[in-house]
Amino acid sequence: MRNALAAEIVALAQEDSRTVLLSGDIGNRLFDGFKKRFPDRFFNCGVAEANMTSMAAGMAMCGLRPITYTITPFNTTRCLEQIRVDVCYHNLPVIIVGGGAGLSYAGLGGTHHACEDIALLRVLPNMNIVCPGDAVEVRLALRAALRNDSPVYLRLGKKNEPVVHKEDPPFEIGKGITVVKGTDVCLLSTGNLLPIAVDAASLLEEQGVSTQVVSFHTVKPLDTGLLTEAFETFQMVATVEEHSLLGGLGGSVAEWLSDQPRGKSRLCRFGTPDSFVHRSGDQENARKMVGLTPENICGEIIRVFNE
Repeated sequence: MRNALAAEIVALAQEDSRTVLLSGDIGNRLFDGFKKRFPDRFFNCGVAEANMTSMAAGMAMCGLRPITYTITPFNTTRCLEQIRVDVCYHNLPVIIVGGGAGLSYAGLGGTHHACEDIALLRVLPNMNIVCPGDAVEVRLALRAALRNDSPVYLRLGKKNEPVVHKEDPPFEIGKGITVVKGTDVCLLSTGNLLPIAVDAASLLEEQGVSTQVVSFHTVKPLDTGLLTEAFETFQMVATVEEHSLLGGLGGSVAEWLSDQPRGKSRLCRFGTPDSFVHRSGDQENARKMVGLTPENICGEIIRVFNE
């Protein structure tokens, strides 16, 4: 995902001279291509992420299209006030990129985990939240974000995530993408758990449960048209995310659902629990600890589906 982002930023900067990149003392080698071509449009802001956010707001006020980038918790929770007051209050076209969201940096401990960022940012007026499912969606999401005149939070994984899309799908902020078609269960996946959702759907198919998979890449604004159709069509709708069960995609869908007439479907949510992950290990190990594996998702859906 990170490499796709870096390559696409270079391509977009060639097309639009207003594109500037601000980094929180990270990604120096990642953005070598950008720095070489556009040295006067790259700003290493050091470990001063709050200042970086305010700088980006000022640049946007002057007509530029700034993109800020660093590890997710340092580009969200550390500078939440600046995002709220400097960016969202003025409804500025700043793109905030969080790299290594969720449990991508599992081995570095709680300071580098990011399972609350969607919850924090989605309550801010004017903010759009986009969580691409693979490298293909990263490219398309960045282009869509630059066409948007409001703040956009772009939530990425770390690296080496499997590519799900064989070709570019239609991409629009606020519109989900159907990846696999089915008739019994609908999995709404956001962010870098899309490959996990696809694998879970395959296991469910082996159990005789026809499963649809949707890359629900935009948590705000919600694709309410897709949600309405899903809850009228499927016996179960499940949200899948590497984020807390509180306040993320599952929480957003539950809030929306509470205001709708009683439908056909049951909602099931998969995410991280309301607790910190204290045990050390890599991302795969952390996902096993919190139940974000194809096997666990499949087993829980089968259990609830047969109740």
